[in-house]
Amino acid sequence: MHNVALDLKAAGHEITGSDDAIFEPSRTRLEHAGILPEQMGWHESNIHPGLDLVILGMHARADNPELIRAQQLGLPIQSFPEYIADASKDKKRLVIAGSHGKTSTTAMVMHVFNQLGISSDYLVGSQLQGFDTMVKVSDAPIMVIEGDEYLSSPMDLRSKFLHYRPHVAIITGIAWDHINVFPTWESYIETFRKFIASIMPGGTLIYYSGDAVLVELVKEAAGKLKLIPYQLPPHRVEHGITKLCPEGSEEIALQIFGPHNLENLEAALKMANEVGVSDEQYYQAIKDFSGAARRLETIFNHPDLRVIKDFAHAPSKVKASMNAVRTQFPNHQIMACFEPHTFSSLSPEFMKNYAGSLNEADTAVVFMDKQAFELKQKEMPEEQLVQEAFNCPGLEIVRNPNELLKLIQAKIKKPAVILMMSSGSWGGMDLNTIGESLS
Repeated sequence: MHNVALDLKAAGHEITGSDDAIFEPSRTRLEHAGILPEQMGWHESNIHPGLDLVILGMHARADNPELIRAQQLGLPIQSFPEYIADASKDKKRLVIAGSHGKTSTTAMVMHVFNQLGISSDYLVGSQLQGFDTMVKVSDAPIMVIEGDEYLSSPMDLRSKFLHYRPHVAIITGIAWDHINVFPTWESYIETFRKFIASIMPGGTLIYYSGDAVLVELVKEAAGKLKLIPYQLPPHRVEHGITKLCPEGSEEIALQIFGPHNLENLEAALKMANEVGVSDEQYYQAIKDFSGAARRLETIFNHPDLRVIKDFAHAPSKVKASMNAVRTQFPNHQIMACFEPHTFSSLSPEFMKNYAGSLNEADTAVVFMDKQAFELKQKEMPEEQLVQEAFNCPGLEIVRNPNELLKLIQAKIKKPAVILMMSSGSWGGMDLNTIGESLS
């Protein structure tokens, strides 16, 4: 939402906004743009007849006083995805969806287009090197959109990606998530079925052929859409560097690593092909792609110690990140630390889906932050339940940042990789200090 505000401000619009709390880096960026609210909270006086549009985020509930006032005044109100859909209605829309990998895949497409000078707008879920904001709307003929399956707004309980009507779509895979809004596996599958049905007639669907559930779902679109499967491309790892080995071409050394990232790279290639980018052009452009923020992002790198920060939170994402690090650093001790933070991951029943996800680590740690449970109004489970859910021999469970840092310092044996996986804040811990404390 704050990136939409920044983009609209840069385009010359007068922007105001409200929230009950604004965190970094949003706060500083809004302040620099001159649009940080003077006071936090929701105030009816912020809403007046002179407003041309109210854009509603998911954080504002149906009883929000500003929303109620906007409704009383009859002001135009759009959810975040409705605004994006309206802004891109005359563009060729490229939408990347899936339970995992959609941010990285979107970032890859954006990076390649930027390198090749292809004019395009975008919406992506993470900051990317070379881009000032995570949202851009201009007069470009193409828009690259990360398609999130989460709900649109308190007034619109459809998945966000159902608004976008893509001409070209990617689905990276389907693994149950967001159980607070998709309480059953069937309800989660159904929203992806609707997404496939929303693709423009005669459009293109690019899908991961290694996902049996997705393959079955895609069959329903046979004869209606152009279907392009993809899989893990040929590659090899040498001295900690992953190299693509495309048939008939020279090897391409990459800055990213991990099977899941290579699958994302292949999906992005197929999408780029659909707008006229050749394989050769794509490979030349992608080789210096360093990844999106917090997606296997190296934050400390010494010859015998690497600290990696990762956004992984769903079971499939944790498993993919673990596998990537183990494959890339086979001779290092791997210490994997995971912080449950989403509504799903904090639910005892759903937690069972993490069984075996940390087993490739030499030392596995689950960090249980009391505040995260309180914010989601959930009780912190007993350690035995967590042990049983993760089914990981020797699993360590810690409950505060100081305890976590002491455990890391006591258990680490170089050469080592420390993988910190969470969509949360580690109880306020500065992850950048971990490497320094061990060097």
